[in-house]
Amino acid sequence: MRGLLLSLALVITGGLCAQIVTPSEFLPHKLGETFTPHHMLVSYYRQIAEASPKVTLEQYGLTNEDRPLLLAFVSTPENIAKLEAIRENNLRNAGLLPGDTDPELNDIAIVWLSYSVHGNEAGGSESSMGVLYDLVKNDARISGWLKNTIVILDPSLNPDGYNRYSNWYRQNATLGLDPNPTTREHQEPWPGGRVNHYLFDLNRDWAWQTQVESRQRMVMYKQWMPHIHADLHEQGYTNPYYFAPAAAPYHEYITDWQGSFQTEIGKNHASYFDREGWLYFTRERFDLLYPSYGDTWPTFNGAIGMTYEQAGHSRSGRAIDLPNGDTLTLADRVAHHRTTSLSTIEIASKESDRLAENFRDYFKKATSKPQGKYLTYVISAETPRGKMRNLVQLLQRNGIEYGFAEKGFSGSMYNYKLGKNGSGDVNVGDLVISAYQPRSVLTQVLFDPDAFVEDSLTYDITGWSVPLAYGLDAYASTQRIGISTTAGSADDFIAYTDPFVGKDLANVYSYVVPWEDLSSAAFLGDLLSSGVNARTATGEFRFGDKTFGPGSILINKGDNRKTKDFTATVRRIVNKHKVDMKLLTTGFSTSGGDLGSSVYTLQRAPRIAILAGENVNPNQFGQVWYYFEQDLKYPVSVFDADDIGDIAAGDYDVVIMPSGRYSLGGVADELKDWIRSGGKLIAIEGANRSLSGLDGFDLKSKDSEDEEEGKDEDKAEDVFDSRLLPHAGSERRFIAGFNPGAIFGVEMDGTYPLSFGIGDYYHSLKTGSATYDYLENGVNAGRIRTAPFISGFVGSKVKKEIEETLVFGVQNMGRGQVIYLVDNPLYRGFWEQGKLLFANALFQVD
Repeated sequence: MRGLLLSLALVITGGLCAQIVTPSEFLPHKLGETFTPHHMLVSYYRQIAEASPKVTLEQYGLTNEDRPLLLAFVSTPENIAKLEAIRENNLRNAGLLPGDTDPELNDIAIVWLSYSVHGNEAGGSESSMGVLYDLVKNDARISGWLKNTIVILDPSLNPDGYNRYSNWYRQNATLGLDPNPTTREHQEPWPGGRVNHYLFDLNRDWAWQTQVESRQRMVMYKQWMPHIHADLHEQGYTNPYYFAPAAAPYHEYITDWQGSFQTEIGKNHASYFDREGWLYFTRERFDLLYPSYGDTWPTFNGAIGMTYEQAGHSRSGRAIDLPNGDTLTLADRVAHHRTTSLSTIEIASKESDRLAENFRDYFKKATSKPQGKYLTYVISAETPRGKMRNLVQLLQRNGIEYGFAEKGFSGSMYNYKLGKNGSGDVNVGDLVISAYQPRSVLTQVLFDPDAFVEDSLTYDITGWSVPLAYGLDAYASTQRIGISTTAGSADDFIAYTDPFVGKDLANVYSYVVPWEDLSSAAFLGDLLSSGVNARTATGEFRFGDKTFGPGSILINKGDNRKTKDFTATVRRIVNKHKVDMKLLTTGFSTSGGDLGSSVYTLQRAPRIAILAGENVNPNQFGQVWYYFEQDLKYPVSVFDADDIGDIAAGDYDVVIMPSGRYSLGGVADELKDWIRSGGKLIAIEGANRSLSGLDGFDLKSKDSEDEEEGKDEDKAEDVFDSRLLPHAGSERRFIAGFNPGAIFGVEMDGTYPLSFGIGDYYHSLKTGSATYDYLENGVNAGRIRTAPFISGFVGSKVKKEIEETLVFGVQNMGRGQVIYLVDNPLYRGFWEQGKLLFANALFQVD
């Protein structure tokens, strides 16, 4: 009511668009009293931008649910008037824009503050309104900071998640404060507001940019390249506030300057927290290794990248009781984030000359003396078109420069497929990425075969090398390969020549599309959804001098005599997916089977169900959901996991179990009957635990047998009881059994459909230590052998236990199959080679 009366008063006085008001005056509640709906947060930012000459507001995009993504630029009116000149001058200092720099603009600091990338860590977005007001109000000290500082505020990086949480809370909280942690308002339901529409964790997506929020934000980030980026989060409600400096491990390419200036910022924060008696900690838990965070990705782009973590999260609500007898309120959370935000701006202003100088030096060294061992990365021109297109999109989204070789070169290089050094060739047309470029560090971090990791606990995965994730035929050289290249452009692999043009279509017997990357799978799905009959090859075949690999798609005229507008439909879908297509004028093969042979499997459009809901990992469900809707663009149905019995009784062909804990005891018989009748069950990562040991399912955990055997050996040999080991050294012992996430080389059965388009070797990201024995009555299609290739950190104990274990297996059950995917091939939406493997599970395994 207070906000409504204020608005009416301003309208009556004609001053609605000219008033700088506090958040508490504008909103229908006081700031920190309850959670603000996203549309009100947006309205407040628009109100202040219209009222203050210190602010300009830009909408840089929309979410999946059509909520606006905003940036507020705050500085003095004089700086706002020359904002574009300041931006361009900063890019020239980074070598990202040609031309001379303006000395008068060189020492202006640029600070970017990001709030609530996890939507249910809502204290960040709430505090952003207070920070905006603090910057525009009449305060001589803060106004002084803005004379040499541009502040960029992103009030909500994840509006869909923020809206999901804030609406739920407002609908379920009691009128009065209830700080009891066990009450309903402190128990956020599945899937929670942490994630975006597709249930992706946007704080793991900065480098991969699979999500629309990330892609649109990175366009703006690259246009500004701030000197400081702080990512404001919330953590468990019993923890004190965390701010920089970060914990080990640091990526080895982080400079001494970036590390030391974090400490200066942290000490500035500490002075304010000490004054208030607020608890805090530094140098623990939150490290700087994985490159796709809101602190590391900016760091690898020359900034001082940091995470700030306030106690809170969805558990806290408006108020929650703490173990020390105190009560943490939303107002407290807002005050703490407001303080570190302003402290960051303060030190940036005080040290703007040093910030700008070291920023310039960072990029000068990048182009003249790259930090890492490898100086050139080469991707074979023979890489399938769709895979190369996706790689080029990743490079462009990250601002990484590349070119195409104009002549050949031979020398010693690291071979990613073999996992070792050897002789390598650069051929004309190969894609070449030089480390001698402004984003040198980011390039090396993403493309190096391995990252050095201290043997301390890390917060996330330790293996992510792009050539391994994308399944590329690639090389890395320690030399700066001095060959001329044609610079890459935004049009690379986008332009496409219609393969039907100039062809005699009257005599076509069949159209053939190779099975080689995700675009092949999307093409097949589109064909089937459009009513076109297609077959896939179960082995290699040859027509004349052209050899086609297993899995290739054949669209025969003879199968489509009743398909309406057959040729026009196929042509439309071929051009839509930009796939390589060949025409055959006969069904008589040179080898491998004539086109009427049973070696070509007639495909049917599978009806697919995905399980979701409580006890299903929301991130992994989202990765499957996104894969179908955005990668394959293939229709799916989503069911609650408790309704698996109803699915089995229905007309679905495929059921997908994302990682989770499933209670199958009561429906196990129905599920097995459905599989025996021709159903296909695909279990991903943790879902396999629910099938392991279940009657009728061949999957067996390796741990159970080993543990029993180990107990017998202990008893027989009277070995030292590990329970009596001293507490000192416990963390070191934990690390030995820890796998935060590393890449393993997987031996594939190259003759089995799960490996079609992949071959006999696959790099799999393994994010845990669960192990399973080889199937006794099934196909062990992917397995980790003795002394496997590893990229990333794996504890010594886990490394041994994972040897000779199943990664991908298929069990036939009646007319159907169970496909066990022990590792998640769709991890975070960026494991490109895994997307093809998953498509094999859907379409090729039969």
